[in-house]
Amino acid sequence: MKKVVDDPRLMIKVCDLYYNQNISQQQIGKFLGLSRPTVSRLLASAREQNIVQITIPDLDTITYWELEQKLEAQYGLREVLIVDSGHSQESLKTALGRAAARYLQYLIKSGDIVGVSMGSTLYHMILSLTKPKIPDVTFVPLIGGMGRLRTELHANSLAENMSRFYDGEYVPLHAPARVSNRQIRDELLKEASLLSAIELFGRLDVTLVGIGYPNAQSAIQATGYFKEKELESLIERNATGELCMQFYDMSGNTSPFQNDNNVIGIDIHRLRKVPRSVGIAGGLEKVSAIRGAIQGKYINTLITDVDCATALASEETYNPKNV
Repeated sequence: MKKVVDDPRLMIKVCDLYYNQNISQQQIGKFLGLSRPTVSRLLASAREQNIVQITIPDLDTITYWELEQKLEAQYGLREVLIVDSGHSQESLKTALGRAAARYLQYLIKSGDIVGVSMGSTLYHMILSLTKPKIPDVTFVPLIGGMGRLRTELHANSLAENMSRFYDGEYVPLHAPARVSNRQIRDELLKEASLLSAIELFGRLDVTLVGIGYPNAQSAIQATGYFKEKELESLIERNATGELCMQFYDMSGNTSPFQNDNNVIGIDIHRLRKVPRSVGIAGGLEKVSAIRGAIQGKYINTLITDVDCATALASEETYNPKNV
């Protein structure tokens, strides 16, 4: 058997049939009087001896391929996509949105339930969507709306617009994103009109979330839901990031901020159970927020820019913590 596997002429014959003529290994075996495992070993030997070389075209066009792979390994992420950093916040959001829209073309499958958070980066993603041919997709907002944020940036608006692109179903969450205290929040979450959306939180296949951080110029401040003193208090307590208006520190720990969580929407700890939880954010100012989201395991897929990715890669080790 060793002589058969090492026969160069036979290797070339098998490679020609398999790679050039698209004949299956089983059919080649029948044609040449060989077993399928022998055909497989001949193909492997041909690659080892450089009789056949397999190349993947256009890898050079994936500019940050090596950095993406490094971050995936370093942080245990399922996938990382990196774009150019751009010359302004608007160009950065446009680049992130385009990358996310392309990614969704092969991520979302028929029958999926997709959760959508809020914000301008996700809005740019929707602007870049092309009409897919994927039936039976359901979209649900991960957080309520209203406040002073522009209507088109609300989770309800984003989820509804995505459902139109996909000709899918939209399940609304008609409630304020945040209320004044925990008692009101707990009562609202029992409302029958909200239960259809809330029930889907436990069945999500994909989530698309923007990542923010507390500061006077942030989208969180723009919503009007947080007073200036509240943001100052969050910063003093080392809040480094937020997902769906829920805050965490550098380790992804949310416990110091539980009393601030009066949000009507998904508990971000549920994001850990979503098969594909996609965080979309960029800019050096968000490095700590993104790192905390990864440490907390709230996202397992990241779409970011090269400056932010390079800063993330500078951390030598990744030590998950119980949060």
